[in-house]
Amino acid sequence: MTSQLLYPHIEKPNYDEPAHLKRVPRVRVAQIVMDYLAYGWSVEEMNRQHPYLTLGELHAAMAYYFDHQEEIDSEIRAEWSEVEQKK
Repeated sequence: MTSQLLYPHIEKPNYDEPAHLKRVPRVRVAQIVMDYLAYGWSVEEMNRQHPYLTLGELHAAMAYYFDHQEEIDSEIRAEWSEVEQKK
């Protein structure tokens, strides 16, 4: 028996596309995770800083991150490398 985890607020349409919020597709999971990693913000603090995001969306994004950490960390590294190359 195979079980598949569901993240009700997260969408990942294709394997090669980044995971993002369903309701606000321009917000990627990696962007939310960057607030967690860079500032050490809790989900509640992220909600205060970004009131247009719900606690459910933020918790789902963090759950997705902890279950797919290698994928999201790789996305963040690639984005950081791109920024560094443009300097």
